[in-house]
Amino acid sequence: MSLSRRQVTTAAVSVPLALSVGGTAHARGHRTLYIAGDSTAAQKYANAAPETGWGMALPFFLQRSRPVSNHAVNGRSSKSFVDEGRLDGILSVIQPGDFLLNQFGHNDEKKEDPARYTEPWTTYQDYLRMYVEGARARGARPVLATSVERRRFDAGGKALPTHGEYPAAVRALAAEDGVALLDIQALTIARWQELGVEETKKYFNWTATEQDNTHFNPPGAIEVARLVARELLRTRVLGPRDVRRLDERIPESWITWPEPAAA
Repeated sequence: MSLSRRQVTTAAVSVPLALSVGGTAHARGHRTLYIAGDSTAAQKYANAAPETGWGMALPFFLQRSRPVSNHAVNGRSSKSFVDEGRLDGILSVIQPGDFLLNQFGHNDEKKEDPARYTEPWTTYQDYLRMYVEGARARGARPVLATSVERRRFDAGGKALPTHGEYPAAVRALAAEDGVALLDIQALTIARWQELGVEETKKYFNWTATEQDNTHFNPPGAIEVARLVARELLRTRVLGPRDVRRLDERIPESWITWPEPAAA
């Protein structure tokens, strides 16, 4: 079943404020998928185009009965997201039956910034447990995702991992606490290897003035969102009735960048 243009426009603009989605979705008996994460997933605005977070494209792969509320914010780590009260904001509105998908790591790695840095096997896991336990305490289902991989290759064209022990720490925590795991790091590095050095430039935010090997453009965000949706289905977080056809071509024109809200 194809999306109408009106449905596309609505889906493309993820809502960063929990109150904007939670009430209406549950009034209709829908279950909302909340995203907590960093700039790789976040909603981007007109002044950042063509940079695109994968959370902006995820609604294209889910049925309308599974709305997405994207709370991912540029520059946040698992720690700073909590310290700024952003997790509390989600937990104040999340409902039984909802989902809380967490993807952090890029900024947790920044040792030079104590406001964001976490150590993989101690504080990183400690903070992630706050998301897991907070969701479960409210009857929602937590989902952990390893970080999307950056674009980095060696001289021989081999795609290189860039996140150190952070993905392993997420995998271990998911296994220990019985949390659904989306291993996006493993999937994306395999995809970048398949595409190769030059072709991957078409998926990252490479422009005439910027060569960004971390953030995505529309094709990259759509590709990662497709992987996320496939993992949500494979891990049975969502069922076949929740997910649209994953082989469907998603036009880049469906991605929109709204103007930022007035302060």
